[in-house]
Amino acid sequence: MTDHQTLTRADLCEAVHEEVGLSRLECAAMVERTLELIIESLERGETVKLSGFGVFQVREKRARMGRNPKTGEPAAINPRRVISFRASQIMKGRVHDAIVSA
Repeated sequence: MTDHQTLTRADLCEAVHEEVGLSRLECAAMVERTLELIIESLERGETVKLSGFGVFQVREKRARMGRNPKTGEPAAINPRRVISFRASQIMKGRVHDAIVSA
C-alpha cells in the first residue's frame, strides 16, 4: 500500500498481486469483479455478508419532512434506498486494538 490515508482499488490490486502472485492485470480483474458482484447484489436489494468483515444492507427510507439548513424552510425529502454497513465484531476488535496500540 502507498503512504496515503486512503486505500484505493489500485492498492487492493497491488496487495492481491503481492499475496497471490497472479499478474497485475488478473488481480485487477479479480478485484473489479468482486466489487461488481457486491454492487449487483445490493442493486437487487440483497444483503452482502462478508464473514469477519461486516454486512452491507440496503434500507428503504420513507418520505419525510426536513428543513433547508440555509433558509430554515420546510422541505420534503423523497423516499430513497440507502446502503448501510455494519462492521463485524472481529473487525471492530481489530480496529480498536490497532488504535489502542498506536
